[in-house]
Amino acid sequence: MWNFDDIKQTAEKDINAVTNEQELESFRIKYLGRKGLMVQIYASLAKATKEEKPLIGKESNILKNKLTQYIEDKKKAFAAVQKTPQQSLDVTIPGVSRPAGFQHILTQTIDEICGLFEGFGFVVEDGPEIETEMNNFEGLNIPADHPARDGFDTFYLNAPDPDHDEWNLLLRSHTSPGQIRIMKEHKPPLAIVIPGRVYRPDAVDASHSFMFHQIEGLLVDTDIKFSDLKGLLTAFCKRLFGEKIKMRFRPHYFPFTEPSAEVDISCYICDGKGCSVCGRNGWLEIMGCGMVHPQVFKAVGYPKGKYTGLAFGLGVERMAMLKYGIGDIRLFYENDKRFLEQF
Repeated sequence: MWNFDDIKQTAEKDINAVTNEQELESFRIKYLGRKGLMVQIYASLAKATKEEKPLIGKESNILKNKLTQYIEDKKKAFAAVQKTPQQSLDVTIPGVSRPAGFQHILTQTIDEICGLFEGFGFVVEDGPEIETEMNNFEGLNIPADHPARDGFDTFYLNAPDPDHDEWNLLLRSHTSPGQIRIMKEHKPPLAIVIPGRVYRPDAVDASHSFMFHQIEGLLVDTDIKFSDLKGLLTAFCKRLFGEKIKMRFRPHYFPFTEPSAEVDISCYICDGKGCSVCGRNGWLEIMGCGMVHPQVFKAVGYPKGKYTGLAFGLGVERMAMLKYGIGDIRLFYENDKRFLEQF
């Protein structure tokens, strides 16, 4: 009588040891070949008793099916390996790294501008985005009846000022309030730039947004003149836009500076000849500037007539749009990788 349990265990060990098609063929011959084990089992039925024949027949069929399944499974495994290209590991080849992150174009522009002024001896400062009416308006010589104080031009907050228990907090509409805070805390000489977000309830279009970025500059000492302002901003613009750029200062009005001016540069597209970008006049407005108004010094407690100072402010988005030829401010905020990866 055959011990079919032992045969099954031996066959399982043999099939697990098979690693290639040649060994698989040897396994098949051993168990299912013309002189294999299954032929010997079937031949033994002639000598088996009447009672043994049904049992041997049943177990031999189960065994044959199992052996056949072993062979089919191995063939499928070998076929799957052949379909997968064999790749050897070369440890000398550099690995594939994850894509590196990069700074947003606005962050790059802020860092570049602040870096230029740091080279001139300025210090980068910061200020809160939630401000008081005092710092945002009164301290900057903007009286209560000024149009900028209207609710259509400023985001007012429904929260009281904890220092005065009045509902007079707002989202800063420019970075100039940082001047007031710094001058209240420090005495001259001062040379600072203040980058940050500002908020105005403007309708969003290709050139306007309710949130954008500004950089404010302030230089205060005992003998600061308009010629210092002109020399500083001329050096800045030539470093940012190139030595060939032309500049002009146009008289303007700002409540916190006197005299005040706007700075234009020659159009980089048409080289000052006139095109659609510059409105056919050959010039591009880039920033406002002026000498600090005496009323601002009075608001922060500086002695009358002792100090003079210069101030300037520029829009970061506008500077980036001019430098890189970007036609729509909304592109900065849409998080479109196709746009952002260009810078």
